[in-house]
Amino acid sequence: MSKEVKSAYYGSFFHAPVYGEFEYLEDALIEVDGDGVIVRVVTGDDPCKSDLLEAYRNRGMLVELGEGRFGLPGFVDIHVHAPQWPQAALALDEPLYLWLEQRTFPLESKFSDMEFARRVYGDLVDALLARGSTTTVYLGSAHLESSIELAAICAEKGQRALVGKTVMDDPAANPEYYRDASPAQAVGDTATLIKEVEAIGRASKQGIWPVITPRFIPSCTDEVLRGLGDLAASTGAYVQTHCNEGQWEHDVVLERFGKTDPYALRDFGLVNERTIMAHCPYVTEEEGEMFAELGVAIAHCPMANSYFSSAVAPVQRFRKQGIHVGLGTDISGGYSPSMYENIRQAVLVSRLLETGVNAMLPPDERGGLGEGTRVSIVESFWLATTGGAEALGLPTGTFEPGRAFDMQVVDTKRPDCDLTGFGVFDAPIDRLARILYLSTPDNVRKVYAQGRLVCDKDAR
Repeated sequence: MSKEVKSAYYGSFFHAPVYGEFEYLEDALIEVDGDGVIVRVVTGDDPCKSDLLEAYRNRGMLVELGEGRFGLPGFVDIHVHAPQWPQAALALDEPLYLWLEQRTFPLESKFSDMEFARRVYGDLVDALLARGSTTTVYLGSAHLESSIELAAICAEKGQRALVGKTVMDDPAANPEYYRDASPAQAVGDTATLIKEVEAIGRASKQGIWPVITPRFIPSCTDEVLRGLGDLAASTGAYVQTHCNEGQWEHDVVLERFGKTDPYALRDFGLVNERTIMAHCPYVTEEEGEMFAELGVAIAHCPMANSYFSSAVAPVQRFRKQGIHVGLGTDISGGYSPSMYENIRQAVLVSRLLETGVNAMLPPDERGGLGEGTRVSIVESFWLATTGGAEALGLPTGTFEPGRAFDMQVVDTKRPDCDLTGFGVFDAPIDRLARILYLSTPDNVRKVYAQGRLVCDKDAR
């Protein structure tokens, strides 16, 4: 890895290296090498800063954020259904089974058409980058070719990504027009995806990785789950699936196996330190202890859980148990591609979990979990950056030496979205809160991933 500084960035930056805390790097200089890795952070009071600024400016290596602009780490979105992008915001008032049968499965089946897939996936990656998401974990459709193409699009556009082909082979649970032909074909296609996506990743600067992706237990046969577990053991690839997302899934799995989702997935070999479990509001303390012991990560999807889980995931309990937790937009169970929206929702739903929601009952009968449940805006910011990076075991999410330089530049002085606060309540925490709660896509002006400028709205 190169250590020679190839570019430098001057301005003020926010990041959250420690859960529950943030750091404000005011008038700091971040030096980045040719591999897009942070070499050094020169703080505002460092006596050598002035000389360095002059030298980098004279050599044309300096990028200055500008007045009213702040650098935030790129977001890490650890749960996105890429083929559901065209149905985002649609039918969220319907029961899950109707949403799947009438919208999701017919839509996802269209991704056998490569031209359609390229058009949708290209637009989705652009939309996520434009909102500051520099790392994303994707579930593709059940089609091998278009899922590989999604990985290639991410590599081309500069987004760091984990990409899987969704496996759903059970004839009794999936429509005839949209499912894997057999367990053998599903496992074989997943093995091919692993090889192809690994090759794409090796050729990319920011990294692309394959993910073994059973949709969830109710859509998969025992044979395919066992085969995917064997593949996970032999390849060491990432694994992702839905776990304990809702009461229906919980009950189906319990009736089928006499055990709950987490234990069934574990016994098929799909639970390890490379596993990402999406949703998980129904995960018990005992199941959480097992996740912590095995190194599992949970993708907290606050917006989607509100629509389809009828429950709130206990993030603070997961954290106390030592489970890795990051945030996911869950497009399109979550309608917004913006991690800003999900940062806000993570705070909101945690307050509902704390108090309960039925105002017709006395406070002590509303079902709230009480003190220690609430997630703060700073903790939610950590989940969207450092937490997601930690969940994936990737060196990003903060502005620290040795980390990938992923940054979004937020302009707090945009027309119709001024986040300056008129000089009132101007402490660093107030500035950060306004950015996280009030930013629109227009406020995010530039985005860098692994040191590469991947979105520049100022140039449009």
